[in-house]
Amino acid sequence: MKLISFEHTGRTSWGAVVGDASPRGQGFAPTAGVVDLGRRLPQHTTLRAFLEAADMEAARRIASSSEADFALSDVRLARPVPYPEKILCVGVNYAERNEEYRDGAQAPKYPSLFVRTPDSLVAHGEPILRPPESEQLDYEGEIVVVIGKMGRRIDPARAREHVAGLTIMNEGTIRDWLRHGKFNVTQGKNFVASGALGPWIVTADECPDFADMTVTTRVNGEQRQHDNTARMMFPFTALIAYISTFMLLKPGDLIATGTPTGAGARFDPPKWLVPGDMVEVEVPGVGRLVNPIADELG
Repeated sequence: MKLISFEHTGRTSWGAVVGDASPRGQGFAPTAGVVDLGRRLPQHTTLRAFLEAADMEAARRIASSSEADFALSDVRLARPVPYPEKILCVGVNYAERNEEYRDGAQAPKYPSLFVRTPDSLVAHGEPILRPPESEQLDYEGEIVVVIGKMGRRIDPARAREHVAGLTIMNEGTIRDWLRHGKFNVTQGKNFVASGALGPWIVTADECPDFADMTVTTRVNGEQRQHDNTARMMFPFTALIAYISTFMLLKPGDLIATGTPTGAGARFDPPKWLVPGDMVEVEVPGVGRLVNPIADELG
């Protein structure tokens, strides 16, 4: 099941995508529709509230037996979980990314982590904004774990039980702002609308094998990143176990699991994103996140 948050004729809701939702250019197949679960399950006012209630079977039953309320092309997609409590991001999680830094460092013993704010991300189809403070806007395609069950000190063997599903992130970065402070990357990772999330959450029962998933990033149709989760230094289950050691993971929390080699900063000269560019991040079995690049005004 594909779960979305959306707006239709000025009303916000959440629901399930039905029919053929395969990508067509920047959009989707014309047969794709939306079952408005927010209307049918009014006790769950948002997708995050639904995940907290863990009422997945009811949603699946309604989605499979109902006619679409709208065409997918007629709704405005929002971030799948518009305001999660936590957005945790993992840095340098594919082996070649560690080698990209050319600092001679050994493979890390623990994952590198930082956080993002919700408003640093836009939805599928919305423009990612290059701020006036820098021209070094970069892309990072990532698979995102959506937590569906609260947990602390989660056993890696049971980590998948805590996953509601997967979505996709373009973990956009303002590269020169990563180095303003000595010990953090927060500034360069949190410019408003500098990244993207979506288009939907694919529920865990339909997710591929976590250990064999590919992520590909294209800029204007040119492949820039391509790798498989089998080559991660810290797989999804290990990340959930590690993070839950010190944080209480809650339904709707997001874990962006790291990006492959090939970001624009690693080219010589660097290939920064500019207005008019189109960035796609594709994960077979999950979907394709597409966003144009524009300048932030004002």
